[in-house]
Amino acid sequence: MPGTALTHPDYRGPNAFVRAELGWLPWLEPLAEADLTDRHRAGLVDPSRAKSPYFMLLAHDPDVLGARTRTDKDIFYNTSSGLPRADREIAATATSRVNGCIYCASVHARFATTHSKRGVDVDRLLDEGVGADLDPRWNAIATAAAALARTPSAFGATDIAALRQAGLDDTEIVDTILGSAFFNWANRLMLSLGEPVAVDA
Repeated sequence: MPGTALTHPDYRGPNAFVRAELGWLPWLEPLAEADLTDRHRAGLVDPSRAKSPYFMLLAHDPDVLGARTRTDKDIFYNTSSGLPRADREIAATATSRVNGCIYCASVHARFATTHSKRGVDVDRLLDEGVGADLDPRWNAIATAAAALARTPSAFGATDIAALRQAGLDDTEIVDTILGSAFFNWANRLMLSLGEPVAVDA
């Protein structure tokens, strides 16, 4: 159901969308850092991800993880053209809010706040959902992200026109679509493999 966490029946973790840092508990056994081979480390791309249970779980298939990580980094860090970083993060936050991924929403809400300095608006999105009134540009991005999350095949010309009316150019519209689509998939992967936990859990 949109706006709720999709969880294991025994779930006892956070049940509200927050900007605070959360941990993540895998339901399957991640690789141990001591067991990483050169191929695993290449798949992680970023050595610091060896400290993450999520990425160490995905490291069981290092080639797929490597492709996923490079795609993720290109979406969020390759900002020489297209959407500014804050807008990319608000798209990911909105997608995660619709899909019920509390962990991803918290991560990208923090990044959106860091890059926009608009914590009040980011918190409004977390609290109220994608219908929250942020400003015309962010409203259009959040609405597009939500449409792609709910029924990707239904996203079309009307949604693109709304983005263009909010001031996005063609490259920014492509970034909104691709970033939201990627995160739609990423949320579902994370939701199927574990659950968020409080950092002191």
